[in-house]
Amino acid sequence: MSLPAIFVSHGAPNLILHKSAARDFLSEYGSELGHPKAIVSVSAHFLTREPAVVVDEHPAMIYDFGGFERELYTIVYPAPGAPELAPRVTELLTAAGIPVHGVEHRGFDHGTWVPLKLLYPEADVPVLQLSVQPKADPAHHYRIGRALAPLRDEGVLVIGSGSFTHNLGEVFTSRGLADPDAPAKDWMTDFRDWMDEKIVAGDTEALLAYRSKAPNAERNHPTDEHLLPLYVALGAGGLPAARVHYSHQYGALALDAYRFG
Repeated sequence: MSLPAIFVSHGAPNLILHKSAARDFLSEYGSELGHPKAIVSVSAHFLTREPAVVVDEHPAMIYDFGGFERELYTIVYPAPGAPELAPRVTELLTAAGIPVHGVEHRGFDHGTWVPLKLLYPEADVPVLQLSVQPKADPAHHYRIGRALAPLRDEGVLVIGSGSFTHNLGEVFTSRGLADPDAPAKDWMTDFRDWMDEKIVAGDTEALLAYRSKAPNAERNHPTDEHLLPLYVALGAGGLPAARVHYSHQYGALALDAYRFG
């Protein structure tokens, strides 16, 4: 039986510390997904010019943020790496005409360890990290996902970790963080509703052109990188697609999650 591919919104790093609908969802969803042989984690915080896979056996931790609770800097996610999976990922991407290279000494950033510590708290599933390319378009990342699709029949769970909306200028105000319980902004709701409609319908053409077609696209994503992992998951999983979580924080940060395949 094939595993799905999933997209999760990892939120602010302190999502892991405080009770919220998104935290509760991630804490419960791992049991529904089951126990994969390995995970390919595609994080919006691992950015390279060309696709790269991490070949470390024991990735360290990266605390790639500032201004949050000191407790976050003590969290460790001791999952093993999956360097033995790197040749298979390289084979699949190369066959699709996508260059890829291995990198060492690249730890788990919070786009990887925040959701995984909630999904798989035992840290007993090997994790291979795959980068996104911030200067490449959604179609490039969709091609990456399509190339990785055979992994689903091999016991590998592909996880895209980003944010369904990501305008930090609306989250961090001149007075600090916005109210986490603020009602959703209309411009955010219009965007997420459009995206959900196209995702569930499988309208890949519209989704790949979201920047010109979706309402308020640039306001919700001033830059693409936090949405690019969605396209990897979409390509890897295909249809059926379903939204498996729906919530927001700070009025502008949609924390939606999707299951593909």
